[in-house]
Amino acid sequence: MNAKLGWALAVAAVALGYVQFGWRGVLLAVSGIVFWLLMQFTRALRAMRAAGGAPVGRVASAVMLHAGLKKGQRLMDVIQLTRSLGQKRADERGEAPETYLWQDESGASVTVQLRHGRVTEWQLQRPAEPGPAAPTP
Repeated sequence: MNAKLGWALAVAAVALGYVQFGWRGVLLAVSGIVFWLLMQFTRALRAMRAAGGAPVGRVASAVMLHAGLKKGQRLMDVIQLTRSLGQKRADERGEAPETYLWQDESGASVTVQLRHGRVTEWQLQRPAEPGPAAPTP
């Protein structure tokens, strides 16, 4: 949800509560807002706790991660999907502020690019397949 929309709804809830029920309505609206903020905070802490116990940039399956990504997903959703923090990547100029990499045991990796904390594009890189073995003379 857009942050401006969320704050506008919070202000509207407080105003409506005041108009309908006076100070008790304001208290009810503020209680609802605080409850919603605590739920968001708990969700973020749960994701960070799960990611904190895993190696940075590792994922069980890069192919499954690639299949689970969607344009517009938030970074918090990606962290919950991978259960680890991504390894931050840099481009040739030395900066790519929102580009992260996750790699699995087989060497396959997924590079995810974000803009304003939301997924814009991602790419799966697979390790080079070894060619057929040369016959021995």
